[in-house]
Amino acid sequence: MKHAAGALLSSIRLDRTLKRSVSVQLYMALRDKILSGALRAGERLPATRTLAKEVGVSRTTVIDAIDRLVAEGMLVSRIGAGTYVSETLENQTLGAPPGPGDDTGFQQPRLSYVISHAQEAYARRAWLPHKPRAFVTALPALDAFPMAHWARLSARHLRGGRSDVMGYGQPKGLITLRRAIATHLSALKGIRCDPEQLFITSGAQHAFSLIGRLLLNPGDRVWMENPGASGARNALLSEGAELVPVEVDTQGMVVSDGLAKAPHFRLAFVTPSHQQPLGHVMSLPRRLELLQAAEQAQALIIEDDYDGEFYFGNAPRPALHSIDPNGRVLYVGTFSKSLFPSLRLGFVLVPERMVAAFDGMFNTWASGPSTATQAIVAEFMDEGHFATHIRLMRQLYKARYEALLEAARGLPESIRLQETTSGFHTPAFLDPRVEEAEVVAQAAEQGVTLAPLGRYCLSPIPQSGLVFGFGCAAPEDIARGMGILRDLPALR
Repeated sequence: MKHAAGALLSSIRLDRTLKRSVSVQLYMALRDKILSGALRAGERLPATRTLAKEVGVSRTTVIDAIDRLVAEGMLVSRIGAGTYVSETLENQTLGAPPGPGDDTGFQQPRLSYVISHAQEAYARRAWLPHKPRAFVTALPALDAFPMAHWARLSARHLRGGRSDVMGYGQPKGLITLRRAIATHLSALKGIRCDPEQLFITSGAQHAFSLIGRLLLNPGDRVWMENPGASGARNALLSEGAELVPVEVDTQGMVVSDGLAKAPHFRLAFVTPSHQQPLGHVMSLPRRLELLQAAEQAQALIIEDDYDGEFYFGNAPRPALHSIDPNGRVLYVGTFSKSLFPSLRLGFVLVPERMVAAFDGMFNTWASGPSTATQAIVAEFMDEGHFATHIRLMRQLYKARYEALLEAARGLPESIRLQETTSGFHTPAFLDPRVEEAEVVAQAAEQGVTLAPLGRYCLSPIPQSGLVFGFGCAAPEDIARGMGILRDLPALR
């Protein structure tokens, strides 16, 4: 062993510049040699002093790494005889891990029928931003969040009883949070509901997935706004939906187009308060037309209200859910825009006749976000911080929107910024001769993020354009970003 394994172990290289401790690096290196078969079952390791000298670490570091492998059953320590590779690993070595680009001998896992077909139509989500800058569309104003209040509430909750802090919690979500959401919906949207109709989810996309799993059979037809929300599109595709792209105009989803393409639909997905991404508000006649079409088809409607709190024009229209007389609308909300995305916190409000079905799903296998997160948000709302934050953010987003309009005055005629009255994004339409992808690429080279309108489309549309986010960027960043766009060759 001293001759055979000595060369193997002395080849171990440790990097002291890494954040990972030397002890962990040594443990992982030894484990990889055992699993790959470089150290065979039954082989004896050198004494800890010898190994420490060969690798260039302290004996304590070696003992710590070996103790971990003994605890995992990969090594066996025999008093007075030394440390050996476990005999149970004989004929069970897994081979060396593949290097970059090396897939020799590795077969791709077989995916389900639904997922393998859904992948062909997935919208790309890798572009979701992590840092605020002009003109990111999916981030709220993180710089304006009241972190001091949040930290105080978090500390108070974590000092509470262990069962409240560390337990499983209620399957459908904490009752305190559901009550707070019900109160908020009544005050802001005119929606009257019982907290028992509310189910807490890990964000809006999780809610869409659960709705699809409960209500859809593979191949069921679902109306989708085109262009429309990519997260909902991917979630419903993953549940086996056959998505039907339905046109959108200034009044919202064109119901007649949906009926012409798929009169026997199972679900319709809409963003009536602030269409994603075009920003239109669905008119009352169009809302009534959609409700009537759903009733005739015995279908259901998913209403996604992702940023409806942030209106800065006239008072917002009531939610589609609030004018639904027949229990056809499932209302989905999220705290990703009103608070911050990493909460992964959303909810779905279901019709009374569907409460039992959703209860069955949440009581058996569906699980939501951390109970600690739910409790902190509930207190944040009950103490009035949420309402105050929403009011302040309306003023902030209005100011940043006005900064966007002012900075856009000098843009070339080939790009036309559209107006909006809510949220924190708005589209701009391009002349037919301008390529979306070329504008996006040239802007990215200079640190400006733009989302092409085509990214939101399930099927091609005649109009090309870009989506400008203004929520997470300060006015000076907006002005700088517009200055860069004015000089882009692609817009000339």
